[in-house]
Amino acid sequence: MDITIGINGKDRAASAGDMIRELVESQEAVVHTARAIFPDVDRMSDEPGADLLTQRMQVHEKNAWMLRSLL
Repeated sequence: MDITIGINGKDRAASAGDMIRELVESQEAVVHTARAIFPDVDRMSDEPGADLLTQRMQVHEKNAWMLRSLL
């Protein structure tokens, strides 16, 4: 079944696999961003911020892993 989507400026029919791959990429992008700012949070000794980033990374890494299992 194809569904028309409009994500990232793309208007096209996408298969379920394509949509899952895009979701995996998005989850990984969130993790990459969180990892990139983690040193700044750590340098500022922002423990609540570091904890929040760690939790978000764990959630998005798990989501990416679960989505990859569908491919």
